[in-house]
Formats: sequence, structure tokens, C-alpha cells
Amino acid sequence: MTSQQPPSNVSYLEAAPRQVPGLPGLHRMLSMLLRERTPSNARILVVGAGGGMEIKVLAEAQPGWTFDGVDPSSDMLRLAEWTLAPHAARVTLHQGFIDDAPDVAFDAAVCLLTFHFIAREERLKTLKQIYRRLQPGAPFVIAHISFPQTEPQRSLWLARHAAYGLADDTDPAVLERARDALSTRLTILEPAEEEAMLREAGFSDVSLFWAAFSFKGWVAYVPHESAQQR
Repeated sequence: MTSQQPPSNVSYLEAAPRQVPGLPGLHRMLSMLLRERTPSNARILVVGAGGGMEIKVLAEAQPGWTFDGVDPSSDMLRLAEWTLAPHAARVTLHQGFIDDAPDVAFDAAVCLLTFHFIAREERLKTLKQIYRRLQPGAPFVIAHISFPQTEPQRSLWLARHAAYGLADDTDPAVLERARDALSTRLTILEPAEEEAMLREAGFSDVSLFWAAFSFKGWVAYVPHESAQQR
């Protein structure tokens, strides 16, 4: 990766904190949770690494960590390259999905603000592929949109989520279109289903550590007695 002019989608870095309540706090918690159980020379897998925000935070906090980031979007990976230019020697970016990530034993894995873009039928498969790329005892931190899916709660939370990222005086018609777009483009699951799926993939000690409006975050671990088959 080399330094370059800001890419055309650099505004994403400014928009994300406005759309995700408490994003700087989430990044700080992420670093703390990984430090608890990873060595000073840890190799970290970051799924949905486009933009490079979380890798930047982790790289600045831990100078001995190295990172493999995977993302399907070439535009977002270009933004990550620009964001991570000062840490380029410690970061390898891969275009694609989890199957395109290195098949090695990572010390930890991270997936922030990504899983609500993954179809339900691909969720468990993705979690299992992350799990099999982790050392026994390794932590996995995941955070994305998750709220009740029974009515009227689902519609209420869709409306709240759409409104949060827009100005208070936004035209109601614009809000309605934003809500409808969220309803059709994102795959949002109940928090209980999220936790059950993590356990089904093999993770243990699943804990909710962050809840900010329509977003939830969990930390889970590969059991120490786990014997991965690669």
C-alpha cells in the first residue's frame, strides 16, 4: 500500500460516526477486548475491512500487531489503503469474502458493521469460516444492526434507525424511503438469534458488550480445547 490522494469515497470516514452512535467508544472497547487474550505480536483477521477505520485504531494502539483485512468492495479497499498508509507494512488487504482470507490460525478476528449486509443463508457459513481460522482461545468481536423482528417493534426500530442518520427536519417522505431501503437491503436478526448462531458456529462465552440504539456488539471465544480442522 502506498500513500495517495484521498479517494472519492473518503466522506465515508466522516459519515460513519454520525450514523453509528458511540463509534469511537466501540473502537476503544474493541481494542481492550482483543488485548485481554492476544499476544503483543498478534495476527488479526478483519472481516469487512473496507475503509480501514478499525484497523487504524488497532494499529495505533498495538505496534506489534499485524492485520489481514478482507472486503468485497474494491472502492472500499482503496479507501482502506489510503487510511492505513502509515501502517502499510503491517496490513495486507484481500478483495473478496471470508473464503478469500488466508487459511491460517489467527490470534483474533473482528467484524464491525458488516453482518447486516450478509444474507441470512450465508451468516452461519461465514461465522464457521471465521471460527476455523482462529487459534483455540482466540477472541472474536462482532457488531452490527440487530433489534426485535416482530411487529410493531421491527417497524419502530427501522424508523428509528433511518431517522438517526438524518437531520431532525428531514422531509417525512425521505425518511420513509430510507426506512423502506433499510427494510429491503439489510438482513437484520433478533439479538437472541445472533447469539444462537455464534454458538452454533462453535464459539463459546458469547457476551453482549455494546448496545447503542439499533446496534449491538458481542465478544465470543474459540474454546481452548478446540482442535481446528483446516
